[in-house]
Amino acid sequence: MTQDVATDRQEFSFDELMADDPFEKSLVTNDIQCHGGYIDGEYVSPRGALRRPAIRNWRERLSVADHPLITIPEKYVPPNYPNYDQAKYLLQEGVVEPVTRALTIIAIVEGFGARIREVSVPDFDAEVEESVDGTALAHLASGLFEAHARDEAGHRDQGGHKQMWEAARDAGLDKPEIPDDVLLRLMSGGPPATRKRLYPELSERMESMLLMMTNVLIIETFAEDTFNWAKKLLGDPEVSADPVQAAHIVDCIARDEVPHVDYLTVALSELRARTLIGADGQSTLSGADVIDGVFRRQLRGMATVRPQQSRERSQADIHQAVSDKRRASSVARQFEELDSGWTFPHRDDEELDVLLKSA
Repeated sequence: MTQDVATDRQEFSFDELMADDPFEKSLVTNDIQCHGGYIDGEYVSPRGALRRPAIRNWRERLSVADHPLITIPEKYVPPNYPNYDQAKYLLQEGVVEPVTRALTIIAIVEGFGARIREVSVPDFDAEVEESVDGTALAHLASGLFEAHARDEAGHRDQGGHKQMWEAARDAGLDKPEIPDDVLLRLMSGGPPATRKRLYPELSERMESMLLMMTNVLIIETFAEDTFNWAKKLLGDPEVSADPVQAAHIVDCIARDEVPHVDYLTVALSELRARTLIGADGQSTLSGADVIDGVFRRQLRGMATVRPQQSRERSQADIHQAVSDKRRASSVARQFEELDSGWTFPHRDDEELDVLLKSA
């Protein structure tokens, strides 16, 4: 559905980045009109009429300049936990609450995605030596962050991924009872640790933006495995109440996430190809050194901590959902035996050349 936009066009207005394709039918889930729609019977993501070709053009500009794109190799992506076999086993045992909780947490976190519009963008003219005109970077605060926020949390009377995940959960699990403490437990991780500056030479605003964008890119990349897990599980007629609709909604969300990964990848790769100016206005840092350092650190941390947290949470959920302690222990043991196992690749394998690819 990408419009025929000249590849040399690099500047786009806010309204253009918000523009939809000419949908013939809206997506409606749980009686809520959501974003996106259908053309010739195929779902088309929202705000893509010009956002898609814009990202394509910025990526092409990187390619012409022979600048590589940041990427996350598949071996660094942890599998969803619980995996498909584990989740299906729980549903077949009638232990629905842990799966309900997992899907509900995904929906809540999607709603938090609206916070990306609050990211403070630095003054690129003062903090980047080279021009950023006609780049994805130049459009972060003038449409890209806002489009991303609306995709995740919805906008006005239009539902977004939060509502779509809830609809997929309700369709597949037949409107399950939502645990009363799901939000409380999600928010009970304690106060955030004080963050130590990685690059104190940079302005705090620049470093904060880089950390946020890197984290979101990693999360969005990891989400591809979650989409595959949810489509397979909620699309399984042996455990899903409405496998066709539930899997379709998840597939729609997965399509919507593609431009998120794409624009974040392009913008961070653009910054990687430039020279950053320190907060003192005089010192300079290699964009490649900074981006690579942030990327490696955040990737390793998120790929090791998150799976462990998911394991601990799943065990607690099983014991909370099954009142009989002996049966809870038995279910938990069987559940663990279905764990496929995964560890982050050895530190020596984490070389930069595998974190880049041609644009």
